[in-house]
Amino acid sequence: MSRFEGIVISGASRGLGAALARSLAGPGVRMLLVARSAAALEAVAAACAARGARPRIAALDVRDAAALAAALADFEAEGPVDLVVANAGTSAGTGADGAPEAVAEAARQVEVNLLGALHLVGPLLPGMQARRRGTIGLIASVAAFRGLPDSPGYCASKAGLLAWGEALRAAHGAHGIRVSVICPGFFDSAMGDRFLGPKPLRMSLEDAAARTQLALIAGRGRAVFPAPLGWLLRLLALLPAGLGDRAVRLMRFRIRPEG
Repeated sequence: MSRFEGIVISGASRGLGAALARSLAGPGVRMLLVARSAAALEAVAAACAARGARPRIAALDVRDAAALAAALADFEAEGPVDLVVANAGTSAGTGADGAPEAVAEAARQVEVNLLGALHLVGPLLPGMQARRRGTIGLIASVAAFRGLPDSPGYCASKAGLLAWGEALRAAHGAHGIRVSVICPGFFDSAMGDRFLGPKPLRMSLEDAAARTQLALIAGRGRAVFPAPLGWLLRLLALLPAGLGDRAVRLMRFRIRPEG
């Protein structure tokens, strides 16, 4: 059980979002679980209720700003939100034949991974500002540190999320709002299973969820794990452009399409 009493999590139907929901649930904890699949959300909500929480679900797409804002307002009318976790995400990449990533696929990743986080967090910021407390968790990625040739849209979306989160932290951290930008590497998940290539230092879903929860509870500004992979990508970003490009060309991979 955590110390949070009003929790909102997007991408809560599976993977890291579902694992976080289950671990953060506890007696009396109010939860709003957001994802597209109502059936999958119901299963996670049942697990949270079994731990004593009071979960609600919102089966919607985080790209739908108006629908999401309405669901958040309805939930916040019952009590304050002291933790929001923007976890909803998607990935794509270059084609199996090496064809460039489609512009529409790159745009979709930015819409879900970056704009979806803005749609989730934005409506809750005024309440946190008024109360001068609250925790915002943004699930970015070590891919935010350096653009990789086979996942340009994903890297761009996560780099934008990292920059936005750090800007929020600088703007509001002195006024009681804690912003934690979480940058995980590879861990067991449906999205990770679509990654066709080496997965160095891959960790279990449970380990990733535990590290994320600890970072949120401690209010860490940035959590990067596994640390060696994060440092590698940050160091590559510091190399002269040509050297960095040559290095990341050795990290070729493919991402199997969704569905």
